[in-house]
Amino acid sequence: MSPELIGMLGIALLLVLIILNVSVGLSLLIVGFLGISLINSLDVALAQLGTAAFETANDYSLSVIPLFILMGMFMSNTGLGHDLFNAVDKWIGHLRGGLAIATVGASSIFAAISGSTNATTATLARIAIPEMDKYNYKSTLSTSSVAAGGTLGILIPPSVILIIYGALTQEPIGPLLIAGLIPGILLALIFMVTINIQIRLKPDIAPRSQEVVSLKEKLSSLKSVWAFLVIFALSIGGIYFGIFTPTEAGAIGAMGSFLVTLVTRRLTWKRLVDSLDDTLRLSVMIFLILIGAAVFGRLLALSRIPMEMTAYVGSMDVSPFVVLGLILLVYFILGMFMEGIAIMVLTLPIVYPLIEQLGFDGLWFGVIIVMVLNIGVLTPPLGLSIYIISGVVKDVPIERIFKGVVPIILVMVAFTILLIIFPEIVTYLPNLSQT
Repeated sequence: MSPELIGMLGIALLLVLIILNVSVGLSLLIVGFLGISLINSLDVALAQLGTAAFETANDYSLSVIPLFILMGMFMSNTGLGHDLFNAVDKWIGHLRGGLAIATVGASSIFAAISGSTNATTATLARIAIPEMDKYNYKSTLSTSSVAAGGTLGILIPPSVILIIYGALTQEPIGPLLIAGLIPGILLALIFMVTINIQIRLKPDIAPRSQEVVSLKEKLSSLKSVWAFLVIFALSIGGIYFGIFTPTEAGAIGAMGSFLVTLVTRRLTWKRLVDSLDDTLRLSVMIFLILIGAAVFGRLLALSRIPMEMTAYVGSMDVSPFVVLGLILLVYFILGMFMEGIAIMVLTLPIVYPLIEQLGFDGLWFGVIIVMVLNIGVLTPPLGLSIYIISGVVKDVPIERIFKGVVPIILVMVAFTILLIIFPEIVTYLPNLSQT
């Protein structure tokens, strides 16, 4: 068989393994190892396994992953999500639909801490939906506001998936993290406006709360969250101003969150063990994926598929935006069936060289991918965020949850188009921090 045919069969086998729910990292390792063995030899494949594992584990820039995860775990396992929601609720919960808007606001802050869509969605679903049920919010609004806020978890820094994108494409991680900040904040504000418009059109979906909160209570609610906001500002601000490397910022964030939870007596022995255990498990999973992606990427390099695809697209007489549109359409379709990290490790070795060939900014493309993958976690049949919410609120039919997020999906599609038309929204802060 030719190297090209082996590469194509490898991609097909990888898709089959992922669909069969074999772990992404293991699937990549199996396919990469078998493909390299067929193209070269068993000895070469074994050597590639060893070098890929060592080079990935020895990459200093990737040490940021467990550090930011540890920071998020300390904060999420010590009740921060509940405090965040209460603080935001005290300030805007009295407005019509205030609890739904507060959910998006709390999600924005929690996303900046956890860096995870799943963690943000699961935490706010447990906290916010029962509160909204208490005030007779319609389930379509309460669940959609949680789903919308959850998508901010992989956009607002520190975003684990943007770090993985940087590892797969060799884009600098610091600017990548900063690039998601403005789009993440804008999207959160747009979600709030969307919720407000829905309520104005259908006032019955969100009754107005009659509870009056004094200014003293509002200010008092900030006591439980200010330290965490300072830690976030210090770590991400340090990256922006060039004071810290991403790894140093992650270390400061992890140590800062540990000290704050310790001093405030939130950190029990069980929570410490749980945080370390969760961090270890998630970090190992991510590093296994990155090692597998390195082996699979070497298979693709030997098969020459990325080079052939790049040469073919370069010879096409069409606008680069037409090709970009087709690529994003493929990402959208894949996002309906597959998990985001799996899509990235499967496609980026082929797609990223095309993006460079077309003249698009790789950093900007990373944020665009995140946006499209965000849409995927809300769309059937996979709709991972929807299933997380459904697992928390078992009395709401999943069809109703999917129906409720339709306006959110439309807004996200429109916002993605806006980022394509005005890439400066993404690149402004990274370019400013490098001048």
